[in-house]
Amino acid sequence: MISRADAVRGWYRDQTPISLATGLAGAIAIAVAIIGSLVVLVVGGLTPFEKIVASATSGAQTAVLWAGLLSGGAAILSGALVYKKMPTKAARETAVSGAALGVQAVVIALFYLWFRSGEKFDTFVRINFSFDILGQFASEFVAGARNTVVLAFSSELLGMVLGLFLAMLILSKRAVVRAPARTYINFFRGTPLIWQLTFIFAGIILAARLPIDVYQAGILVLGLNAGAYSAEIFRAGIQSIERGQIEAARSLGMTYLQAMRYVILPQAVRRVIPPLTNEFIILIKDTALIAFLGLTSSQRELFGIGRDAYSETFNATPYFGSVLGYLAITLPMIWVVTKLERKLRSGLTGIVGM
Repeated sequence: MISRADAVRGWYRDQTPISLATGLAGAIAIAVAIIGSLVVLVVGGLTPFEKIVASATSGAQTAVLWAGLLSGGAAILSGALVYKKMPTKAARETAVSGAALGVQAVVIALFYLWFRSGEKFDTFVRINFSFDILGQFASEFVAGARNTVVLAFSSELLGMVLGLFLAMLILSKRAVVRAPARTYINFFRGTPLIWQLTFIFAGIILAARLPIDVYQAGILVLGLNAGAYSAEIFRAGIQSIERGQIEAARSLGMTYLQAMRYVILPQAVRRVIPPLTNEFIILIKDTALIAFLGLTSSQRELFGIGRDAYSETFNATPYFGSVLGYLAITLPMIWVVTKLERKLRSGLTGIVGM
């Protein structure tokens, strides 16, 4: 077994001075560009807004950003010129990596240098990055995050149960069974979610005077919408299982439902977990649409908190707080999806290699 030290030495032997210089230039460029765009002067007695403006207008930061821009340009030029001349694959990969980092550094530096040169930069920072305002609404944002999670999980649970039921109907050999399920799925997939929320709440729930409030209506409509998408995911997962398995189960005396329950569904569920998790991430973001129906103070989700805080302060920083809340919820879910997909691929690879 090759040790990590031996692997590093082998990689280094495959490099050339130019490929190493290109990779180093790209790494330095991206580091300098990020530091130059994020640095905030530590000056006592200044508010966070004043620190950002002071940092953005400092000559030192301008020099750092220009250094990132120039080193990024050098990495791009070097990578483009020497890529095809590298003698080994490792050297070519290093040159490409350096050039790619250089491109990212140039984009960051150019954007920041261009944007901060505007006459209204201080106004932009004041409107969007007055972080002291977020502190005033911290408890509201925590409550909004909790409501967002409850909305999303409740709706997804309803959608998964409904989706599995619809998927079973779609797979039926009888057209009279498939048609209603297919009509339902096409309707909810083919119409805007905001229309579904508005029509079902205002046109059905309010018109019929049903004892359902806006929060409950949001869970219901989001669940109905998620059911349509989950049904297609479950259908694809079930149909991905080899037909011979259900035939073998039936030959053993199982009924169709028993074969689906004990043989097909356990395998299908494993395959549909990643796309279902992706659909759940989308559902978390879709909870923001419920704010347009008018939630009570205790029912507001993240977007509703940000919108109401903006109406009180006439400052857009609360919207930035809403974004941070959504990212705090969705980024761990995205990490879970990535892990699940890798595990699924490695599992399938192991099965194929047997």
